[in-house]
Amino acid sequence: MTTTLITGANKGLGHETARRLLAAGHTVYLGSRDAERGRRAAEELGARHVVIDVTDDASVAAAVRTIDTDTGGVLDILVNNAGIEGRTDGNGIVAPAEETVDTLRPLFETNLYGTLRVTHAFLPLLRRSTAPVIVNVSSGLGSMALVTDPSTPAYGYPGIAYPASKTAVNMLTVQYAKAFPEIRINSVEPGFTKTDLNGNTGVQTVEQGAEIIVRMAQVGPDGPTGGYFDAQGPVAW
Repeated sequence: MTTTLITGANKGLGHETARRLLAAGHTVYLGSRDAERGRRAAEELGARHVVIDVTDDASVAAAVRTIDTDTGGVLDILVNNAGIEGRTDGNGIVAPAEETVDTLRPLFETNLYGTLRVTHAFLPLLRRSTAPVIVNVSSGLGSMALVTDPSTPAYGYPGIAYPASKTAVNMLTVQYAKAFPEIRINSVEPGFTKTDLNGNTGVQTVEQGAEIIVRMAQVGPDGPTGGYFDAQGPVAW
């Protein structure tokens, strides 16, 4: 049995990833900071629900205890999917001239610190797996190569906080992969997908966006690690 935790999975890419991995035979813990929405989503899919707010140490510790008890202390796959973009009040992306530490901090707290917090907390369970995997859901906007190339859509993105947070997630991926060679750890770029994260302005479906997440969640012990991938293959850092 393969046991998988997906954060931020009550909707969007996380929800579709949960559906696909359940279909592949995984036991999936659908992580959600909202208990009721998470419970409904888990019931709909046939997943197990666990409350986890990636910005809160106590919430993450409680999720570890739940999964530790349920599984006998083993987690095979962790998908760090929870993330936010733009202003927390829903009023769009902060322009560089308006960016401050206070406007940037919430995105780093969720996208980077949340990924680090959850990964650190679940490492003991992952290291007991015979084939542990971590997938960090990044973005093409985290690629320095893409955002500096005028021929790419990423070049025109106006904000600082979201790209910076995802670039930092990519560095976390690389350094963790070197530190834990027995774990397959990779960043993925799902593509510009229609989700609540971007007000459903994306150009592809959640089914298309989840493809690379699902693929990298199922890599074997001989699969890649310390990499950055989209559905077509490696992404330039």
